[in-house]
Amino acid sequence: MSLPSTVDVAIIGAGAAGLGAANALKDSGLSMVVLEARDRLGGRAHTIMAAPDVVFDVGCGWLHSADMNSFVPIAERLNFEINKDLPPWRERAYGNVFPQADRDEFVTALDQFYDRIEAAAASGKDAPAHLYLEPGNRWNPMIDAISTYVNGCELDQASILDIDAYEDTNINWRVRRGYGALIAAYGEDVPVALNCEVKLIDHSGKRVRIETSRGTLDADKVIVTVPTNLIADEAIRFTPALSDKLDAARGLPLGLADKVTLALAEPETMPKEGNLRGATMRTEMGTYHIRPFGQPCIEGFFGGRFAQALEDAGDGAIAAHSIDEIVGFLGNDFRRKLKPLSESRWAHDKFARGSYSHALPGHADKREVLAAPVDGRLFFAGEATSPHFFSTAHGARDSGERAAKEVLAAELRK
Repeated sequence: MSLPSTVDVAIIGAGAAGLGAANALKDSGLSMVVLEARDRLGGRAHTIMAAPDVVFDVGCGWLHSADMNSFVPIAERLNFEINKDLPPWRERAYGNVFPQADRDEFVTALDQFYDRIEAAAASGKDAPAHLYLEPGNRWNPMIDAISTYVNGCELDQASILDIDAYEDTNINWRVRRGYGALIAAYGEDVPVALNCEVKLIDHSGKRVRIETSRGTLDADKVIVTVPTNLIADEAIRFTPALSDKLDAARGLPLGLADKVTLALAEPETMPKEGNLRGATMRTEMGTYHIRPFGQPCIEGFFGGRFAQALEDAGDGAIAAHSIDEIVGFLGNDFRRKLKPLSESRWAHDKFARGSYSHALPGHADKREVLAAPVDGRLFFAGEATSPHFFSTAHGARDSGERAAKEVLAAELRK
């Protein structure tokens, strides 16, 4: 759509949060526009056809806490099929790469680690999570690897208060056509200006002036939903400056979780929905999902500093490492069965600069700071502002709806 010169509400970002805000304001009578820097909807949710028979969620893929996830009723309303099969994390080990006795021992160590964090967090005092690893436990490097998948960072960068605040009902479903496809469909009925990168939000005057790559517009109110790293890096500047928002964003950096999908020849020789992970005793490891939805592929998942190192090694490095690691588990003959299809590189994505937020130790309170409105005109949403569902798409969507309600409440006070 063309860029309007003036609106009641401008929403920055067409990810789950921005689309949640826009849908909540659709029937409010207020004029609005969503300004999106990309050429598509969805932000860090993005579904592609990696091959004619492989649907790949490059970003978020799981409806976490599905019994409380606001995208579940949206999926049902939009006729997106939901898959409720058990996830492949604990229950579906493939082969003898990670023997069951070792898996049991590892899961026990992992559960005890989280129990120690929960007990420590009850004091209200924050600390880095790695301090609660049991000294000398042989599974510590792999527990750290799990953190890179869950938090996008190693445990030394994760706040115990933040970890404890996260709500997880352990019910995890999927969208057969892709979570990214669902979120894009959720945004089809709202006014969005694509390829519209916001550079400056000037709130010094009576109305807010927004400078974009497609021109300038004015708004009464603005909802900012961009990832924390864009605020922290001042990719979007505020005039007057908002030092508390800058500080909050820097305390809530985006960690990194990357994904790869590999074409699998002779898929019928492997189980559907299997889990492949070695007892590698190191943090620099991938975890693999064999034949998601029965598709002829293997998905790999990497996080934290290791994912960053693989991204920095250039295009194709994640796929190459995945193939080497899988072949190390299953034998050299397996190499001929694998071919790279697609991989994410979220740290190198200009408009994301990471995957999802975690609070640095001592900064768990910054989610509330980031979420707070400014002068009844600037409002903030995004997964990083969610008190209990941060790092998730539904946490982002719900925060957008919350910001929209704050806008409407401010309108009533005028």
